[in-house]
Amino acid sequence: MNFFFKTKQKGPVELVKATHDAMVKVESGSEHQRSRANDEISKNVASMLQILRDGGADRKVPDTSSEQVAQLAQEIYTTELLPLLIGNLGRLEFETRKEVSIIFGILLRRRIGTREPTVEYLNSRTNVLASLVTGYANPDAAIFCGNMLRECFKHEALVRTTLNLPEFLQFFDYVEGENFDVTSDAFNSFHEALTKFKEPANAFLTENYDAFFAKYTQLLESSNYVVRRQSLKLLGEILLEHKNFHVMIAFIRESANLKMVMNALNDRSKSIQYEAFHIFKIFVANPKKAPEVHKILYKNKDKLVKFLVDFQNDKNSDEQFRDEKAFLVKGIRELEPPPA
Repeated sequence: MNFFFKTKQKGPVELVKATHDAMVKVESGSEHQRSRANDEISKNVASMLQILRDGGADRKVPDTSSEQVAQLAQEIYTTELLPLLIGNLGRLEFETRKEVSIIFGILLRRRIGTREPTVEYLNSRTNVLASLVTGYANPDAAIFCGNMLRECFKHEALVRTTLNLPEFLQFFDYVEGENFDVTSDAFNSFHEALTKFKEPANAFLTENYDAFFAKYTQLLESSNYVVRRQSLKLLGEILLEHKNFHVMIAFIRESANLKMVMNALNDRSKSIQYEAFHIFKIFVANPKKAPEVHKILYKNKDKLVKFLVDFQNDKNSDEQFRDEKAFLVKGIRELEPPPA
C-alpha cells in the first residue's frame, strides 16, 4: 500500500521567517549556500504572492478582510523584509525579482479604511526609498526598482519624501548611463517625480534651485541626443507649470540659460529645435526681462526675426504653433533698445 503525504504549506509567519533567514545566506554565504538560499527564497516569494492573490489583495479594490493577507503584510513590516529584499534584488533570480516588485505594488495599494499602511511604513523608512533610487546603479535590479518607484510616485507623501532624499540627485547620473533600457526607465521615474504632484515638486525645485539646475544644465548640453531632447521637453513642462512660477522667473533671468536655449534652437535636429522653441518663447514673453537677457535678444533681433519667420514652416498647419511664432516675431520686432 502506498501512502502519499501532502507537504504542509508554510503560513505567512513561517514564509517570512524562512525568507529572512535565507536572505542572510544570500548576502554572506558560500556559493553553494547562496544557490540553495536563492531556491528557498524563490519558492517562498512565489507562495507569498499566491497568498496575496488568493486573499484578493491584488484586485483594483483590494479585499482587506483576509486574515492571511493581514498577517503576511504585518510580518513583512515587522521583520523589515522589504528593505532586505530590495537591497539584494540583483542577487535574486529574475522571476523572483519580478514577483518581489508585484508584491511591493500590491502591498502599496492595500488600504485599511482610510489608512495606507505600506505608504506609512515606507514614509518612516527613507532607506527603502533610497535603495529603490540607487537600484538604478545595478542593471540587474534597475527596471524592477523603477517599477516599484513609480508605484510609490502614485502617492504624494512618498514623492515628497523621495525628492528630499540626498540620493534623488543621483538620477542625473542614471539618466545618462550607457544602458539604454536603464536610462530610459530612470528618466521615466525622474519625470514622474517632478511632474506628478505639483506642490512637492515646486517645494523641491524652489529649495534646491541652484544644485538642481547646475546638474540639469549638463543634461541640456549632453552629447546624447535622446537625453537632450527628453531634458528640453521636461524643462518646458516644469517652467510652464503655473505652480513653478518663481522657478520659471529665476531660470529666465539668467542670460546663460537664454544662450543655451538659442543654441538648441539652432540644433540640426528638428525635434530638439521644437522643444527649445517652447522654452525660448518664455524668455521673449517675459515683460520684465533681465538687462542681459534684453540685451542679447535686441542684439540678435534681426537674425531672430528672420530665423523665426522660416522656422519649421511644415508645422504651420498647426494653428497654435503658427500663432505662437507670430507672437514671438512681433515681440522681438517691437523690442526697444536696452537702457544705456
